[in-house]
This record gives sequence, structure tokens and C-alpha cells, in this order.
Amino acid sequence: MKETKMNTHLSGGRLNVALLQETMRKELLNLLQLCEGPKVTIWDEWLAGPVGLIAQYLLLKDHEVVDMFPLRPGSLPTISVKHIVFIARPKLALMDLVADYIQSLRTKQNSPVEFHLFFVPRKSELCEKTLKDRAVFSYLSIQEFKCDIFPFDSDVMSLELQNDFREYYLEGDPTCLYNAAQALRTIQHLYGIIPRVFGKGPAAKQVWDLLCRLNKEDQGSPPKGSTTSCIDQLLLIDRAIDFTSVMATQLTYEGLIDEVFGIKSSTATFPGERFVSADDATPEVTAREKKRVVLNSSEELFAELRDCSFTVVGAALSKKAHVIKTQLEERHQERSVQEIKQFVARLPQMLANKQSLATHTAIAEYLKETTDSFEFHDTIQCEEDFLNCVDNEKACPFIEDLIAQKAPLTKVLRLICLQCATGSGLKPKLLEYYKRELVQVYGLRTWLTLCNLEKCGLLRPQTGTRHYAVLRKALHLTLNESEMDASEKGYLSSKYIPLAVRLSEQITKNKSWTGIADVLSLLPGSTVDELQTLQPRMARRNSISSENSSSLENPRVILVFFIGGCTYNEISALRNISQQEESNVEYVVLTTKLINGNTFIESLMENE
Repeated sequence: MKETKMNTHLSGGRLNVALLQETMRKELLNLLQLCEGPKVTIWDEWLAGPVGLIAQYLLLKDHEVVDMFPLRPGSLPTISVKHIVFIARPKLALMDLVADYIQSLRTKQNSPVEFHLFFVPRKSELCEKTLKDRAVFSYLSIQEFKCDIFPFDSDVMSLELQNDFREYYLEGDPTCLYNAAQALRTIQHLYGIIPRVFGKGPAAKQVWDLLCRLNKEDQGSPPKGSTTSCIDQLLLIDRAIDFTSVMATQLTYEGLIDEVFGIKSSTATFPGERFVSADDATPEVTAREKKRVVLNSSEELFAELRDCSFTVVGAALSKKAHVIKTQLEERHQERSVQEIKQFVARLPQMLANKQSLATHTAIAEYLKETTDSFEFHDTIQCEEDFLNCVDNEKACPFIEDLIAQKAPLTKVLRLICLQCATGSGLKPKLLEYYKRELVQVYGLRTWLTLCNLEKCGLLRPQTGTRHYAVLRKALHLTLNESEMDASEKGYLSSKYIPLAVRLSEQITKNKSWTGIADVLSLLPGSTVDELQTLQPRMARRNSISSENSSSLENPRVILVFFIGGCTYNEISALRNISQQEESNVEYVVLTTKLINGNTFIESLMENE
């Protein structure tokens, strides 16, 4: 039943994302069936959440998975099954853990055990060599679980690569780009060749070149999937062309939940105190326990709230509470037997809506504690000044105060990086001043983090043209209150529109880069504008509009692929464009990872 419910919200858009989930699930279950009989799975901890979006534990249990353990240092209890299945990414550190487990289990297991290793998404010769060096390779049956993409919602998919931006821009490892190209290949096998491809940035160009190479390799083999496409255009966005959108605080409901509590694999964890209900039998236990809440469009109320500015969430919840109260009070009215039957039939849904309202009211109260603080208001004011090019060429008093108070380093670095991005660099003296202050207060190891940020382009000295100032005016990245329409007021973070959203709008209106060639030249890296095929597009399978209407009347589907990570705020902005009355386009987001400013900075830090 849970699996069915999970599928429903994935098939709600023009692109049937449930098809991707179904394909990946079959792949996993087919691999598990190779191990006949009861089995235990030992999971790479990073994969446990994303793979849960494809196949939940109850489904795995139906396929004779009797227990699951995380792949981490330490020993396992005695396992009395024939098959032990490791499911892991091709990382050398994980191979050492696999080898340790196998050696440990072989010494203490009395009954014969068969070991299996499923690499996700592909095996690696280097990992196989490590297993051979540890003398365990011969005990393993090795398979590939080719799961490139994880479905998050009807319009969001992610590769969930842990440190892709760091690996490519800091360590010079292009493996993540190969994984990105393979993911696009998977998309095209499932949904057809995408006719037009646009892109901007060094990583975008490299992914496109790799995809072309993979397409040539496919030419000798019979075509997979559909020959016509469900997707009209592909836009490749390299995270390196726009750091500003990541560094600015997200002010949508979903974005703010991610900023304050973090969202992992569509699930957020909150303190239990505000979730205690009046009829709770053990309120003390509920208050102590953490509350896990699944956040996706399968819940009607969250689907309504997720893309709204947090400032309008309170009013929306009050309105919903009034509607639910009115519906429940209908039971006191005199009714016929038929009407009572109809009310009883609607009652479970009403009670579910009431529970949903209680959950999101509690979450909103937690968020309000943060947004009402003076520090939060000062942070937003500081960001708005930078985004509007106000005082972004001199030392910021608010940043200086944060350093003096030894505020969390991530927060300080995030603001300095935002000042750098909006100033198209920092004046050399100012950059040196910030670096000196940070090292004195936070210690010498901070110097290594600062070097990392400089190498990735997040911190740099100012040279030549103020590119951000030109982009801001040319693409209207910031708006005054008077320039914003009602729909924009609902979602804009600090009245700032992400660069990727403006580029997406350009592609939607002109179906080319025409008109903004001068602006694109200010952004780093090559520009991609390619025609892959002249084949006609296909109306989405199983969609309501695929019948009784011409496919040309259907909204166009544009796949926006963020290489290096994407924020919930950018997704919300794209959704709001799709939902405008005159819009005839639906955006589907594919990203290497869902990020926010904190997780992005943390991935580049040198920890103890």
C-alpha cells in the first residue's frame, strides 16, 4: 500500500517520474533475486535514504531481506543466513570496510556464507584492486546496481552525489561528470532523445561532450526506449556560474525547513515537543523523541505551502484550519441517512487533513522562532544589501561582529562568499583582512578552508568589470516591491530571482540564447546550443492530455539539469513560472545533489 501511495505523487507531472522509480526498483529486485533464499543487506549509509525512495524496507522484506545493517566501522552480530549483500558506492574507504566485514564474518561464522557486492551505480577497477589486495575479492560475487537517478517528486530527480562539486573543482576528479552524462543517457533511454540542448559553464560543456561520446557508443546497438521524446529541451547549468543563489538564505517554506533543520531524501527531523497532541497517551515520550516528517507532494497541504514565502504560511494555515473546522462541524447538523453516509465516507480524509494541519502548524512554529530573531533579520538585511550592490566593496560591520562573537564558521563564510559573488570579487586588501581575522579567531586550519574556497572561485580578488552588477540589471535579478507581481511576492527570496531561473525563462521564450549573448559572455565557461534530433516530441505516456488533443497544444517540458547542486528555492522559482496563467511550459529539475548554502560550504571545508 505504501509503495502505491509513493508512486502516485511521482506520476503527477507531464514527465512520468514513476517510470524511473519503477525501472530502478526492478533493477534492484532482479539483483536480489540472484541471491536465492534469506539474505542480509549491509548498506553504504549515504545510499540508505536515496534508495528508500525507490524501494522501502517492507518491499525488500517481501524479497527475503531478513535484516539490514549500516556499513560502518565495527563488528556485526552473528548472522545465520546464507547470503550477505553489500550495497555501496565505488569508494576506496568503503571497500576497506567491506574487506574488514568479510574477514571478520569468515572467522566467526560456522555455516557457509556467500558474499555479494552491488556497486552503485557502476563498479570501479580501483575498488576491485583494493579488494584483491585485501585478499577478499575471490569470496565476492560482484554486480552493478545501475541506479543513476533517484526520484524525489513529480518534477524533481537527483543523482545524490555526495561531494560532486568538491571532487571536480577542488580535487580535479571528473568522475561526477561521467556519472552526470550517464544519468542523462538513462533519461534519454526512458523518455526519448531530447531534441534541443542548451548549457552554460565548464562542467556543462564537459557533460555535453561526454553525452555525445556515449551516444556514439550506442549507435551500434539497437535503440532503447522511445524514439520520440517526452522532453522538449535540456538546459545544463554549471553551479560555478552562479554562487549567489546558493549563498542567499532560502525564504520559501520548504527552503527554510532545509536551512534550519535540513531535508535528507525528502525527510526532515524535528524536536518532538510541539508535536504532542491533547489525546496523546504518553506526551513525555513524544516530546523526547525526534519527529520524522516526509515532505513531498503526496501530502496536499505541503504541496500548497512548499513554494510559498514563509511570510504567507501563517495566513494559509489559519485559512486551512477554518475550512477543516467547518467541515467537521457538519456532523452536528440534521441530515438524511444518505448525507450521513457521504460524511462518514469523507471522514478519514478530513481527519488526515486535520493531522497534516497539526504537523505543519508545529513546523511553522519552530521556523517562526528562527525568523523572529534579531540575528535572522540582520542576516537577511545584510544579504539584501549585497544582492542590491549596496556597500559590497568594503568590510561589512555585521560580518565583523559575527567573527568577533565567533559565530558558526559556515555562516560567516557564507556571507563573505555572497559579498564576493555580488561584488565580482573582493578588493585585495579586504580579502586579506577577512582571511587574517578568520584565521586569528577560528584557528590555523581555517586557512586550508579559505584556500579551498579560493581554488573553487568562491573567494577571489576583484578584477576588471563588475559582472554581477551588469547581470543584475540586464536579467533583472533583483526587483523592487513595486516591480513584483502577486505570484512573485509569494516566493521570492530577498526579492532576488536566481540566475538559472532567468536563463530558463530565456530558453522558454526564445528557444535559443538569442538576445543575451553579451550577457552570457560575462559568465565563466563555454555556451552549449545544440540540436540532437529532428524527431517529433511525444505526449507524455498515461497523461490526461495525451488523449483528445494535439501534442503541440501540450505544455512544453524543459529539463533543467544543475551540475554541482541545486537549492529548493531555485526549484520553487521554476515551479512558480510554470504555474503562471500565460505559461505553456513545465520545468523538471534534475540535479547532482539537493543543497543549501550551509551544506555547500561544509562540503568544501577542511575538518579536524
